[in-house]
Amino acid sequence: MAALQLVYALYAYADPAEFSLTRGTKLFDLGDRDWVRIYASRTLFVGLIVGYLLYARQFKILAMASLFGIVMPVTDALLAFQASADEAVVLKHVATALFLAVTVIVLRTTVSRGRSA
Repeated sequence: MAALQLVYALYAYADPAEFSLTRGTKLFDLGDRDWVRIYASRTLFVGLIVGYLLYARQFKILAMASLFGIVMPVTDALLAFQASADEAVVLKHVATALFLAVTVIVLRTTVSRGRSA
């Protein structure tokens, strides 16, 4: 998850218009590229925090972050659907939400077995 967030952040910085299409929405005004870069900065922050928590083996915190993080791909899927994005784009967001749900289960199981704080 951390690596994907970092890749998305770099992609959004490098080519905001193309990145917006990847996420399922189109920029109607190239002036909106700044908003995509704002997204990129926050995504970079999330990626770095998640990466650090993984490195520090803070699985309990990561489980909660994964649970709370489900709101993002669900919102992305709804926005992509409303923007008439390709079905594959919407399904990618749904798959991300499911991945996060499974991640919560795996991390909670790991914590309950006493492998991390």
